[in-house]
Amino acid sequence: MSWIIYALLSAVFAALVAILAKIGITGVNSNLATAIRTVVILLFAWGIVFAQGTFRDLGSISRYSMIFLILSGIATGLSWLFYFRALQLGNASQVAPIDKLSLVFTIILAAVFLKEKLSPQVALGALLMSAGAILITLAK
Repeated sequence: MSWIIYALLSAVFAALVAILAKIGITGVNSNLATAIRTVVILLFAWGIVFAQGTFRDLGSISRYSMIFLILSGIATGLSWLFYFRALQLGNASQVAPIDKLSLVFTIILAAVFLKEKLSPQVALGALLMSAGAILITLAK
């Protein structure tokens, strides 16, 4: 499958996350809800790793890669904690577009830290996404 198919599937499931989480956190502390979600993801991900046999590659991961994977995990955890709290306090239709501004932040950070080229089209797209997120957020 192409990366585009995987990206579209990711977007569909990310949308389901917002809806299912908004329903699920009703009357539940957002941090507890995040912890429950994390356990499910942990079991799911390790189940796939063991089913594929890729757990054998664990020892071959460099210290450098491991440090950045751990930092990424911390960033993921913080993102989820803030996302679930935002969903608990706001409307999913308003929280999700702001959360998707992560794309704009990713473009900026990729240009700064990874030296990725920022084309005029990408810059315009990021600007339009930002404007769209603001319009949707202020609509209600």
